[in-house]
Amino acid sequence: MPTYVRYQSPVPDRRCRRIGIFGLVNMLAYRGYLTADEERFRRTTNDWYDAAYEKPSGVYEADPLAASWFKTTATHLLEPIPGYLQILAAHNLPCERYTSAAPGRVLYEDDHQLVVVPAPDDTAPTTIMWLRPKVE
Repeated sequence: MPTYVRYQSPVPDRRCRRIGIFGLVNMLAYRGYLTADEERFRRTTNDWYDAAYEKPSGVYEADPLAASWFKTTATHLLEPIPGYLQILAAHNLPCERYTSAAPGRVLYEDDHQLVVVPAPDDTAPTTIMWLRPKVE
């Protein structure tokens, strides 16, 4: 049975979603927290991902809890992940690695990823994650 991997916040946001690694780094960028080098890495690597694999259309709009999981066989797509983790660690924003053989109800699948609606989590923490806009 295949295994899937996801990097995401260990706590939900205000909408009860676990924001993934790309969303977490993008959130820091949109709020102005990234250094010039971090922003350069984010832009360059996000552009590489956009070119390297298909972004499914409509699935995230159809279900706000939809979450992407990489197939562990997509090793070339997992290689840049440490750079994103370094950015998050530098800003003290937690991100954890999760693996599963059955991460949820599948909405989309291709050679590299699954997009699923996760099963309800009865053990979810009651704390939520949020960031204030950066004050200059």
